[in-house]
Amino acid sequence: MRRFTLNPVLIALLLALGLFLLGGALRPGFLSAGLAINILRLAAFLAIIAAGQTLVIISGGEGIDLSVGAVVTLGAIVVSRIVNGQDALVLPALLVALLVGLGVGAINGLGITLLRIPPLVMTLAMTGVIQGVILVITQGQLSGSAAPSMNRLVSGNLVAGVPGVVVLWLLLGVGMWVLLERTPYGKQLFAIGVNRTTAWLSGVRVPVIVVLTYALSGMLAALGGFILLGYTQNVFLNLGSPYTLPSIAAVVVGGTLIAGGVGSYWGTMAGALVLTVLTSLLTTLQLPESVRQIIYGATLLLLLSAYGRQRSLRQ
Repeated sequence: MRRFTLNPVLIALLLALGLFLLGGALRPGFLSAGLAINILRLAAFLAIIAAGQTLVIISGGEGIDLSVGAVVTLGAIVVSRIVNGQDALVLPALLVALLVGLGVGAINGLGITLLRIPPLVMTLAMTGVIQGVILVITQGQLSGSAAPSMNRLVSGNLVAGVPGVVVLWLLLGVGMWVLLERTPYGKQLFAIGVNRTTAWLSGVRVPVIVVLTYALSGMLAALGGFILLGYTQNVFLNLGSPYTLPSIAAVVVGGTLIAGGVGSYWGTMAGALVLTVLTSLLTTLQLPESVRQIIYGATLLLLLSAYGRQRSLRQ
């Protein structure tokens, strides 16, 4: 008899809905269109930053990118310095930021493949390097600002009252689906995530795919910095730091196997939604930070137990 298993994406979506309804039961004002839109907006920021993290974790090899938060901040600083409030410089600034993020990610990938440095160590060390570079660039004095068009794009209501960042998030979701499911790169990424030796014997250039994956992670993190800057209008030294661990949590909550080879960006989107609804609920209940952290950990354990070990998907 075939064993029945729930789709991790469906589990995450049902949990997000359940948390939202629970919030409405505990606080009558929680169930409102305005709060729902704000939750979608905040989830979009997290999910966009977690897009590259999804690729890295799917690639396997104990892949986790701890440098995404620092790259988010660096990307925002680069954009703010170049744009400095001028609409005409938005696209060139975005291009430069994406190239910077791509370069940082490529260095991570080269360190992992050529020097055999574990991903956790390599990306953690890169975080320190980036933070040092940021201090050298800024000298502790942050200057520049977002252009008005950036704020209109991110915060403005583009379609039927939906914030622009949510529209960008959905477009990115479609793009990630095409990348993972309809391109040779996506097929090779899942292959190296399942078994790198087998993938190599099948003709996959494993080092190239790994370097490309970390490069894409850096580029998508820099895109997240651009979008966050459009929302905040000004950059901060720790702008991206709060997103590092939640970006990993969103991927895991969405059902992507931490060992690699199994997952999807749709799951990451659902995971980001769960974490954002949970954060909003805990904030509404005015619980202490220690209690919030405990609930976060308990939620992750519950979800991982519900998903099972997923070993059957590797056969």
